[in-house]
Amino acid sequence: MNYRVIFLRKKPLYIIAIGVVSVVAVMLWVGNQGKIMPVNVTSASEREIHMVTGEFSAVTKDGRKIEAYRWDPGTIFVEKGEHIKLNIHGVNGDAHPFVIEGMQIQDTVKKGETTIVHVHAAKEGVYRIICLEHPDVANDGPMIGYIVVD
Repeated sequence: MNYRVIFLRKKPLYIIAIGVVSVVAVMLWVGNQGKIMPVNVTSASEREIHMVTGEFSAVTKDGRKIEAYRWDPGTIFVEKGEHIKLNIHGVNGDAHPFVIEGMQIQDTVKKGETTIVHVHAAKEGVYRIICLEHPDVANDGPMIGYIVVD
């Protein structure tokens, strides 16, 4: 039996490896042109969204201070079936206990802290994030945000 043995030096192997990596990188770059790539994805099945608590304040003509609290962004759009990691950072107000109607979620956001809530958008609809401390105008609200599931 005749066997042929091919010996390659290290330098040509490095050049071939660099060439293959370069071609793959260019193909990936060209293939993704014009496409929106996901940002802040914590895992293959969970998208990360950031919110903050905010406050507006003003003084009326008679010198009375008025305030209103809100979630920012006030509306979040998600796809039906999507899993969301909602990071809510407390900026204004000491504490904001809240519920997400229709999702059996209840928690509290505290000033200077981030509250993490995992949401599964199982059904289409509009779900309100309601601060129980500021539910209406009489309590410096309404502090209501919306999760819109399409």
